[in-house]
Amino acid sequence: MSRIGKQPVSIPAGVEVTVKADSISVKGANATMESPLFANISAKVEGNRLTLECSDLGTKKTKANFGLARSLVANNVIGVSKGFSKDLELRGVGYRAKVQGKNLDLSLGFSHPVIYALPDGIEAKVEKSIITISGVDKQRVGQVAAEIRAYRPPEPYKGKGVRYVGEHVATKEGKRA
Repeated sequence: MSRIGKQPVSIPAGVEVTVKADSISVKGANATMESPLFANISAKVEGNRLTLECSDLGTKKTKANFGLARSLVANNVIGVSKGFSKDLELRGVGYRAKVQGKNLDLSLGFSHPVIYALPDGIEAKVEKSIITISGVDKQRVGQVAAEIRAYRPPEPYKGKGVRYVGEHVATKEGKRA
């Protein structure tokens, strides 16, 4: 049985969890999110805890879905109460970013500016050379950060590019004479 699936999800004050037949709805101050309930998995709310139960542990797929369902609900609870954020750092001469409405305007050393349209529910904030991507959905925040990083990943010789804050980039030694 999944060890993650057995753990109860604690529900903070101000968050409302509703269990339906095929999904779990989480409503908080920031947003309302819904995650699916897979086959053979049931949920119940007791006080400020949500527990998931699995009726059929015979198949590997059901065991995997048990842990997945618990993780999705836990991420939704955190998302609607606190939110998620990822920080990206721009390293390089002339590398800049600015937010213009729902677009992120990036100058990454190309001959043209890169305009990234931010999806609904995602916000960006720029301070000096740090871009902060935030939102309520953990998966979307990570996906947007990865797409922005993919425009100019850090190169291994000087380390120029877009990287996560705290990311270590192994640098290589250049040519030797």
